[in-house]
Amino acid sequence: MHKNRFSRVGFILAAAGSAVGLGNIWKFPYIAGDNGGGIFVLVYLATVVLIGMSIFIAEVFLGSNAHKDAVSTFEVLAPSEKKYWKYSGFMFLTGVFILSFYSVVIGWIFNYVVIAATDLPTNVTEAQSVFMNLLKEDTFTQLFYYTLAFSVIAYTISKGVKNGIERLNNILMPALIIILLIMLVYSMRLDGFFQAIQFMFYPNVEKFHSGSVLIAVGHAFFTLSLGMATIISYAASLDKNVNIVKASMIVVIMDTLIALVAGVIIFSIIFNAGEEPGQGAGLVFITLPAIFYQIGAIGNILAIAFFIALAFAAITSAISILEPTVMYLIERRKMSRKKATYSVAVVFYVLGIFALLSNTSSFSTLLTFGNKNLFDWFDFISASILLPIGGILVAIFVGYVLDKALLRKALLPYMSETVYKIWLFSIRVLAPVAITLIMLKEIGVIKI
Repeated sequence: MHKNRFSRVGFILAAAGSAVGLGNIWKFPYIAGDNGGGIFVLVYLATVVLIGMSIFIAEVFLGSNAHKDAVSTFEVLAPSEKKYWKYSGFMFLTGVFILSFYSVVIGWIFNYVVIAATDLPTNVTEAQSVFMNLLKEDTFTQLFYYTLAFSVIAYTISKGVKNGIERLNNILMPALIIILLIMLVYSMRLDGFFQAIQFMFYPNVEKFHSGSVLIAVGHAFFTLSLGMATIISYAASLDKNVNIVKASMIVVIMDTLIALVAGVIIFSIIFNAGEEPGQGAGLVFITLPAIFYQIGAIGNILAIAFFIALAFAAITSAISILEPTVMYLIERRKMSRKKATYSVAVVFYVLGIFALLSNTSSFSTLLTFGNKNLFDWFDFISASILLPIGGILVAIFVGYVLDKALLRKALLPYMSETVYKIWLFSIRVLAPVAITLIMLKEIGVIKI
């Protein structure tokens, strides 16, 4: 096996590590319960298969066929008269925007691992005060943990595919699954368990609306790390003769199951404490720490386990986001891996400091533009504009530009003719239309 190639298991764990991030744990459970429960979950599963997995397979195909960086992949596979498609590969720059704020959040999580082990807030009011003080006043603590997150990400990438990315994912992903399974067993003993199951899975027609479908499509797309060349870059290091369709299916199934399990755990704990479900930073850094304290001694253990699991999910995602840019610099600019890694890492580190400072009381006014501070702008630009554009480009390139004979030869050994036709229809019609609607909705052009 080539020293810079993923094994089949290594690729699956790395790709799953990329897909399983903060969105699985603090977003999906809430949107499922708030948009019709079981009905939403069914629609979500359908969109994961028809849209999310379709583009995932397309990106895996691109990377595994070309075995090059994202820009070179589009350049090599595009017909000779359409070489301008190589510029699509620059979607990897989206990762720099994402890491600039995502790593700040990882720093918060690292800090909360320490808080969980030492001094959990005693109630929601105190928990809110602790988090807001961290966010707005305690700049030094934020910078310390942000720098720690930056160091872990950069060091892992600098060690390469086999010795860095695959080795870390081979440890963190199984550890994450074990932690979640232990917490699931605990949650099944709580009075709030069946209420959590009902909240997430009981069909609630009144909560399901037309916008729920688009929310399902959006999460199915974003949760799989699509549209920023991550999967293309990982697949470029995939060992030959791997069933790319089967590997893609396993990654998608793992990502979905972890989101469902995390939701059951979180809402079992929340409902057991008599609290109302919420989402985002408020759920993770305010509501849950207070509940963990109220549980007692076991609450500290659960809090430590929860924030470690969250840290593992976030780190594996962050590492995958950085790799496409590093790979481009190695292959196109002939840099060493170490030089390429730290060149990119320094850029996102500096941008991240500005994003971090934009939340603080001292710098928020200076670093706020229009109705958003820099942290929120990085989030909005990457999630609402750049990622959808990346997904649309992949769908159009594979669906209309790529040599169809090459596509059929690569995929038909792993899927039937009927499944191939459905997949091709999804790539050519369903995916680009759905993702375009998501983008237009997010930037406010249309209201659904």
